[in-house]
Amino acid sequence: MFPKELLPLFPWMAGFLGLILGSFYTVCVHRYLTEQSIVFPASHCPHCKAKLRWWENIPLLSYILLGGRCSHCKTPISWRYPLMEALSCAWAVAVAVKFGPGLTWLALMAVGGVFLVASFIDLVLFILPDFLTYPGAVLGVATGIFGLGLTWDQSLLGAGFGFGLFWLLRFVHMHIRGVEGLGLGDVKLMAMIGGLTGWMGLPAAVLFAAVGALALAPVFRLAARREAQGEQGPMRIPFGPFLCLGCMAALLWGEGFMRLMAGKM
Repeated sequence: MFPKELLPLFPWMAGFLGLILGSFYTVCVHRYLTEQSIVFPASHCPHCKAKLRWWENIPLLSYILLGGRCSHCKTPISWRYPLMEALSCAWAVAVAVKFGPGLTWLALMAVGGVFLVASFIDLVLFILPDFLTYPGAVLGVATGIFGLGLTWDQSLLGAGFGFGLFWLLRFVHMHIRGVEGLGLGDVKLMAMIGGLTGWMGLPAAVLFAAVGALALAPVFRLAARREAQGEQGPMRIPFGPFLCLGCMAALLWGEGFMRLMAGKM
């Protein structure tokens, strides 16, 4: 039981833990991309291999103190390090404010970790690894039922509908266009999202995801143009990060959004 006198401090404590976890998530993503062990070697610059000093591992603050560059070789530090740490902190604080200390907060922290690591891998490789999506589906259903108060049928139907809908969309797109429009990773991720939101929360999660993807489409178009050296190259948008973001938004504000929409109809 969390001490009542410390309740006002809980969001701050959650944010601090979120920063630490965010730093760990950056290691997980980098080591997966480079096919290295998470444990060995110790934290180091990926360019010059210089071992990082303790103060160079402080989440967010070290990036600011270093001016966004390695202190040894002066190579720019990837944007994903401070961004993931900031997002992990923001998620921890938002969930702490909405749900308070307890099992729900703890489970949603694990959910956030899966979402963040999966999203940043997808942004680079355009894949969502099975070692995240399969356990994530189980975690989503378990969190939906035991953490968020969904019934078994709400959570399982949500997982089934999410998986089935995106599998159908993928099949139809492949049949009509002859190319892959949605990856299987997105389909598997939807089982996790549906388990978390239940069948009734899926529309909000997908809508938030779609709006986010449309808003950032110009950024991906510019990136595709740069890769094609100024010419109009094919635009690829990894949808996994937006699905994760949409689910996070739905878990925090989905009920209020759906009530607002229902009131306007």
